[in-house]
Amino acid sequence: MPLWIPLTIAAAFLQNLRSSLQKKLTGEMSALGATYVRFAYGVPVAAAYLVLLIAITGAALPDAHPVFLLYATVGGLAQIWGTVLLVALFAYRNFAVGTTYSKTETIQTALFGIVVLGDHLSVGAFTAILISLAGVVAISIAQSHLTLLTFWRSLGERPTLMGIGSGACYGIAAVCYRAASLSLEHPDFLVSAGYTLIVVLLIQTVAMTAWLRLRHPQELAASFRTWKVSSLVGLAGALASMGWFTAMTIQNAAYVRALGQIELVFAFASSRFLFKEKTNALELAGIALVIAGILLLIFYR
Repeated sequence: MPLWIPLTIAAAFLQNLRSSLQKKLTGEMSALGATYVRFAYGVPVAAAYLVLLIAITGAALPDAHPVFLLYATVGGLAQIWGTVLLVALFAYRNFAVGTTYSKTETIQTALFGIVVLGDHLSVGAFTAILISLAGVVAISIAQSHLTLLTFWRSLGERPTLMGIGSGACYGIAAVCYRAASLSLEHPDFLVSAGYTLIVVLLIQTVAMTAWLRLRHPQELAASFRTWKVSSLVGLAGALASMGWFTAMTIQNAAYVRALGQIELVFAFASSRFLFKEKTNALELAGIALVIAGILLLIFYR
């Protein structure tokens, strides 16, 4: 089995764990604050990981040339903006429509990968991505109690455009992270991915610290007050990012993000078997489509 597959599955599992931990911060801070601690508390974990890699491999640190820094900065800021747009959607009555459209991230990642890196998608991989996307949309519609008619009629509305914009930002981030890591041309892909991760986290932490200091100083205070849970969020987030960045250094970002949708299967299993939440037929059909798309991607990409 290619290394990027278990790395992506592990990253998706850890991301689901990070999301669960972030929910514990809901009463203490806003979604922006919870996003901030993911970056800030992840920096020391990523730094320790890179130091360990250098010590084990004996490799030299990569050269942070302008092209690398450009990709890392664009990717890091795009991820922040994707989160901001997603959070902003909740101010709208029909936010569920926008969040559903944000799930187009995988297909947008594929398009950006073709434009920026000249990535090639096989027919099997493209079909797998579309099948998984259909499953993700079905799950989102089922959980939000939308109708297909409402979903299609919302095209052109502000929440829809914000949702698509959020997906685009995440797609840009994924492609830029892969481009940044590959631009280093380092002989050790683990060091390349680890170095890209720490640089991106530093950029995101500095940018969000400045923003919160100016606009939401109470969120910074909350991030220190909740250091116990926040440090666990940072740990889980950094470990997940190690998997994402390494997998995207090895493989097409669209493939990685498509396989990463297995996170929905983990979330479904948690809600169904741990929390005994009821599921409907559309959710089950969506999960089946996601799994079918993932299997098609793995075996026929």
